[in-house]
Amino acid sequence: MNVEELREELKELIVKELQLDDVSPQDIVADAPIFGRDDGGGGLGLDSIDALELSIAINRQFGVAIQPDDANHRDVFASVTALATYIHQQKAQTS
Repeated sequence: MNVEELREELKELIVKELQLDDVSPQDIVADAPIFGRDDGGGGLGLDSIDALELSIAINRQFGVAIQPDDANHRDVFASVTALATYIHQQKAQTS
């Protein structure tokens, strides 16, 4: 699976797992900040609880653990593209 396919799967995962009823996967801009507020500046308005839930869902679906105490944690969750790239790199290292 390439990064582009991972991005699309992650968008669907975010909407489903975080129960974002008013957002569709197509509404999510892959390079927009995940944790910014939706005040016209982009982002989904997610919080730290959402990050934890998303980490668990990513581990379950892709077999990639994202540790909250990892120094790169903020960079990994910067955007859907950053998450997809991280997952792709982690999966490539274990293959």
